[in-house]
Amino acid sequence: MRRMRGVYSFLFILLIIIGLMGCSNSSSTGKTSQSNSSGNSQSGQSGGKLDIAYEAQPDTLDPTVTTSGATKDTARLMYESLLTLDENWTVAPQLAESYNVSDDGKVYTFKLRQGIKFHNGKEMTADDVVASMERWTTNSSLTKSILEGAEWKKVDDYTVELHLTKSSALVPFALADQNQLAAIMPKEVAEKAGPTGATEYVGTGPFKFVEWKTNQYIHFTKFEDYQPRSEQTSGLAGKKEALVNDIYWHFVPDESTRNAGLISGQYDIATGVSYDTVEQLENTPGTGVNIHTYGIQMLVFNKKQGLFSDVKARQAVNYALDKELVLRSSFGDERFYKLEPSLFRPEQTDWYSDAGKDVYNKKDLELAKKLLKEANYNGEEIVILTSRDYAYQYNAAVATQQLLEKIGIKAKLEVYDWGTLLERRGDPALWDIFFTGWDTSVIPHQYGFLDSKAQWPGWTNSPEIDKLLSEIQAAKTQDEAKELYSQLQQKMWEYLPIINIGTYSKVTGVSDKVKGFRDFIGPVLWNVSVEE
Repeated sequence: MRRMRGVYSFLFILLIIIGLMGCSNSSSTGKTSQSNSSGNSQSGQSGGKLDIAYEAQPDTLDPTVTTSGATKDTARLMYESLLTLDENWTVAPQLAESYNVSDDGKVYTFKLRQGIKFHNGKEMTADDVVASMERWTTNSSLTKSILEGAEWKKVDDYTVELHLTKSSALVPFALADQNQLAAIMPKEVAEKAGPTGATEYVGTGPFKFVEWKTNQYIHFTKFEDYQPRSEQTSGLAGKKEALVNDIYWHFVPDESTRNAGLISGQYDIATGVSYDTVEQLENTPGTGVNIHTYGIQMLVFNKKQGLFSDVKARQAVNYALDKELVLRSSFGDERFYKLEPSLFRPEQTDWYSDAGKDVYNKKDLELAKKLLKEANYNGEEIVILTSRDYAYQYNAAVATQQLLEKIGIKAKLEVYDWGTLLERRGDPALWDIFFTGWDTSVIPHQYGFLDSKAQWPGWTNSPEIDKLLSEIQAAKTQDEAKELYSQLQQKMWEYLPIINIGTYSKVTGVSDKVKGFRDFIGPVLWNVSVEE
């Protein structure tokens, strides 16, 4: 909920009085909200349209063929899945009425909700679900090992079974994952879709597709026959309502244009607000900001060759870093970051662990120097790749360079545009460290830097971590998987494929006219109204 600064309390009360007298153009200042993942929409009139300014245009609106954030954020308006995630990132039913697992963990049975309509008027049945899920299982990068050899079967019109070759407690998380949504669409649409995605966008969600004007906008409209769940809204689960008649999703790559459009009233919501613009939007009448946790900021080591192929050198860097200083250098205001040793957020109760906290931010320079000596460091220059395209990453690299000097490491910054950095990080001869961000994942296996087989830049090679990943995948219960993950996180802080500096947030600008907006793995535009 937005908080008003005390000095504006009187003005706020006065404007409410004026509003009650018939003035509909009230405004307020100094407003910031943290995303609230639960609760239904705030009071506000229904109808009208919502204009959102977004950073990028998607390649497709079919989320089953891509992990693109631009697709994920737009497609969720139209498409739904059997399972989804609540505010604690716990799996909850969506198009499934319920589901259960056989004693051997190899058969998942889904009871489908009845009377659910697609946007073309057709009722959703098991035939549509099986066709959609077979296609998703083939396309999804997350399912390659978890659902290898799996088979979807229709039992009756409202019952579907998933038969596995090997049991895994990770299956529900894969089905609920948002980064390559297991979207349900009509059987005929799924079967016609090619490898680049469906060209007919038909789902069951609260909004339906109307028009896509390339490089301009996508237009969605309210789906009048949408059937919401009855449970209270929580994360992406529970009740959804289309409170606006139309949504125009504008593609506005330039941040200053998005901000100017928000301030002028052209846009109701502007994503991707820079940290140094927050104060301006907070103090501009009629606008505020929504701050939402995004993921982790991390330092990545080249473990294939060079100094940091020695784990003691990596440990030396970990002990040398003042992680709060690095985060403060990156993000400035403490509202935008948090010291946190876990790859998962505290609200992710199925996975969160504080394992490794004993070495997370120890700041022991003498121990760092000792470890560096044991790693036979001889004063050679190390290369830190960075880019000014992401100011927070560049600032983190500068702060790290200065901290490493305190233990005698000579570090050189090589600054490139982001595209060039991505190319150079693929060659282990060209770098020793780079910084990047990683958005919050739903299972450990999505963190590519953990898995030796993934060969993600940095080239992890830890049999112990690989063994724990395999054991987590084979776990029959979530409690067992969570305990194994805690062991994995402790091992991560010993092996140090990366250094998790801490979690950081992103910012969305929001007009005061918008009620009920929140962000949960992207902007959530159902249960949102706009006051005219």
